[in-house]
Amino acid sequence: MSSDNKNYLAGKEILDEQIHIGVKKGAGQYLLQSVINGCMAGAFLSLGAFAALVASHGISDYGIAKLVNAAVFPIGLMLIIICGAELFTSNTLLIQARLEKQITTKIYILNLIVIYFTNAIGALSIAALIYGAGIMHNDSNTIGGYILHLAEIKMNYSFIQCLCSGIMCNILVCCAAWGASAARDIAGKILVIWFAIMAFILGGYEHCVANMFYFSAALLAKNSPDLLAAGHLTPEMADTINLHGVIHNLLPVTLGNIIGGALFIGVAYWVVYFRGYKK
Repeated sequence: MSSDNKNYLAGKEILDEQIHIGVKKGAGQYLLQSVINGCMAGAFLSLGAFAALVASHGISDYGIAKLVNAAVFPIGLMLIIICGAELFTSNTLLIQARLEKQITTKIYILNLIVIYFTNAIGALSIAALIYGAGIMHNDSNTIGGYILHLAEIKMNYSFIQCLCSGIMCNILVCCAAWGASAARDIAGKILVIWFAIMAFILGGYEHCVANMFYFSAALLAKNSPDLLAAGHLTPEMADTINLHGVIHNLLPVTLGNIIGGALFIGVAYWVVYFRGYKK
């Protein structure tokens, strides 16, 4: 089924496409495929996040730095959707296939668990490669220092800050995935992804997989006195960059991402289009 304008799908058609994607991801592939796709997505997102960080870290003006970061960061999700990979946050949309009874609750939950941890493997791998390559020491150690500074701030957010920020983040990420399904050509997909993800970065919202990369890189970087000095971190501040800080952030951010994607976008659009069209 296609809409009159061949350049995009209409709302009900997008839902049908998302359900098809959900069945394919949830029940139509082997575990090894999910593992590889999850690792690739974590790596792609991390490469985009690091590129954005490098592009913006030396800009003193807050607004301009945010804009540059937001313009580059979407590369990661573009690669995930266009090249084919599975990201935890966008996979929360598989709830639509579950609501249509095309996959089971068990398959939905298992997919999210597998993709979550394989995204983490991909993010950690890129962080380790960047650290091993010595790139954090570029620009007089300021790249690594900025990563440490960013991680220290994120690990000290409150539970409610992380939860609310996570919800808003995945509303936009899932809008990007939903809109990309509507576009019938690569240019259309890129534009939808770019602007939706720009809004997420400009808002400063929290994304669990992006944070997996930032935290992995920071835990490695804190072993270097030069990077700690470049980040202007006191010993007390550096001590907060630890596994407890990782969990303190990722737990509410992940919960918020699930609520934002599965409930605010997944369930909401299923109700709008499924109930609105099937009378």
